[in-house]
Order: sequence, then structure tokens, then C-alpha cells
Amino acid sequence: MEVGFGAGEHLVWQAEQNPDIGLIGAEPFLNGLTACIAAIDDSGVQNVRLHGEDARPLLEALPAASVQKLFVLHPDPWRKRRHWERRIIGPQGLDLMARVLADGGELRTATDHAGYQIWMLRHLRADPRFEWLAKTADDWRVRPDDWPETRYAGKAVREGRPITLLRLQRRPRAA
Repeated sequence: MEVGFGAGEHLVWQAEQNPDIGLIGAEPFLNGLTACIAAIDDSGVQNVRLHGEDARPLLEALPAASVQKLFVLHPDPWRKRRHWERRIIGPQGLDLMARVLADGGELRTATDHAGYQIWMLRHLRADPRFEWLAKTADDWRVRPDDWPETRYAGKAVREGRPITLLRLQRRPRAA
């Protein structure tokens, strides 16, 4: 599942690389939704379903432990302090994500916003349901082969903004 897929380049790439796996993308903005539909049509992938609204109600509706990978790439950092409660990587969003992620499932998130990077790390590292998979600095600075660069990430790199790539694993639920 991808939350906020933008134009869908990452979502469609994942669908092409994993044709036997069903993918769900949630994106509330019409321009991104139409761009993704066009990319799906061009690629011919058959394993993607789109939700053209905010991801939170979808995360609430999905069965518990039903998602193996959850991508939240370059979410809106909501720069103004009074809007920080809207950030998807935060207490409420992490509750939803931890509920739908299967034990051992992976959360992948990325940001090029320095303030949001600190926020994300603080919230993710403090959440006992997630284990940060980084062993070395390159684990959060170098993009894995199965994580294609999005247009947004490319723009950040061109503009000199470093990207933080975080991979976390859902710890097993208590028996």
C-alpha cells in the first residue's frame, strides 16, 4: 500500500516488479490520481487499486495485519507548528499503520524536509511497535534497489536537499 502516491510512479513501478502482489494506492489530489491512472493504463499493470481520497479512512477500514509493505514517501511536512497534528507520521497515523501492518511487515518512508526528518525519527524510534532496520548510515542515505526514485525525490536531489530513507519493521504483536 502506498499512502499519498503523487503521480504514481513508485506505485506503478512496484506493480510492474511484483505482478503477483496486489497494491493499493491512496491519493486525495485529482491531478495525482489522473496521472497515476494514465501511468497504469500505459504500463498495463492489473494489480493496482486506487483510493481517491485521504488514506486514513482506508487504513481504518482495512483488516488488521493485512498489509505487508506500507510506503509513505515524501508526505506533506505541514511546516507550520499549528498544523503538525496533521502529519501522517505521528501518533494517530502510526496507530493506523501499526494496526494494518502484518507482523514483520515493513514501513518505508522518506523525507527531504529537515524538520520533518527529526519529527519522524523521534516518533518512529519511540514507538515500540516498530523497529528501525538501519545498521549503518548508508541504510538511511542510500536508496535500495527495490525503491525507485520518484519525481519528487529527484527534484529534492537536484535542489540539494538530502533525502532521509527510513525502513522500519512491524514488531510482532503480543500473544
